[in-house]
Amino acid sequence: MSIGDRIAADLKDAMRARDQVRLDTLRSVISAFNYRRIEAGAELSDADQLAVVQKLVKQRSDSIEQFAKAGRHELAAKETREREILLGYLPAQKSDDEIRAAVREAVAALPPDGRNQGAVMKAVLPQLKGLADGNVVRRIVVEELASA
Repeated sequence: MSIGDRIAADLKDAMRARDQVRLDTLRSVISAFNYRRIEAGAELSDADQLAVVQKLVKQRSDSIEQFAKAGRHELAAKETREREILLGYLPAQKSDDEIRAAVREAVAALPPDGRNQGAVMKAVLPQLKGLADGNVVRRIVVEELASA
């Protein structure tokens, strides 16, 4: 079952349960799918649908940070709930230890004079695409380069 099919089924369940936050979140995902489909001019593949959901999760994360800075804790809580709903449609995220192992492999594979943040990120991000948040990967890359 594709992500789009799961979301459509869950949307119906949210309507029956009268879960307004889940309903609004899933409607926003379907809307984003439609925008992307029109933009592409073709039906979305599973990878495209996954990319849309990842983008929405990132948007929610950024919103949570901004609302927290502004002291709008009720809005941050709502965005957090929406992000948790969206995370349910993504594959399991890698742990910090798993990311650190991939980063160490990438650092070891690079020549000593070419070990910089950009080169390591370029080597490790394709392996972790969709499995780890880019900000977490960046933080671990900086830590590993500092300790190397």
